[in-house]
Amino acid sequence: MRKLTHDEIASNRVAKDQLSSGGAIDRLAVSVLLDNIRSNYNVGSIFRSSDGARIKKLYLTGYTPSPPRKEIEKTALGATETVPWEYHKDPVELITKLKSEGVKICLLEQTTESRPYHSLTKQDFPLCVVVGNEITGVSPKLVSLADMAIDIPMHGHKQSLNVAVAYGIAIFEIAKILSKK
Repeated sequence: MRKLTHDEIASNRVAKDQLSSGGAIDRLAVSVLLDNIRSNYNVGSIFRSSDGARIKKLYLTGYTPSPPRKEIEKTALGATETVPWEYHKDPVELITKLKSEGVKICLLEQTTESRPYHSLTKQDFPLCVVVGNEITGVSPKLVSLADMAIDIPMHGHKQSLNVAVAYGIAIFEIAKILSKK
């Protein structure tokens, strides 16, 4: 075994034009809504994970910062150019629109009805995953509009993960679920 070189890793990259709208690469049947994320660095990290999972679209809502910002780019490392995204001030209007299109709204949040993140099935898609604020989580108004909630079972003293870390764990499990035959 040896570590791959940067050039070897880069040779396996999907070209940006294949990821753009109308490109040859299919995207995951998942969109993601960021509800009042406050940290530019978390937003950048979520962009980068979203690129790796090839999500359909990232929606930035409320006071979530949006590109271009150097702090977002520091952790996104160019993913703001490869992940389709939109800013919407009002997440309620956006969720209402998505639901009218048949998209199920899934919170990544601890609720009275949350189920483990790995328990989603293909019948749960198309899906919009809602990720909430670092301190307060998903806003109560959005909780009331959700179709379901998933969470990551915690086994230590702390009962939550950093929002970008939790999102990364969940989105790659969701990608795995959708790739199963």
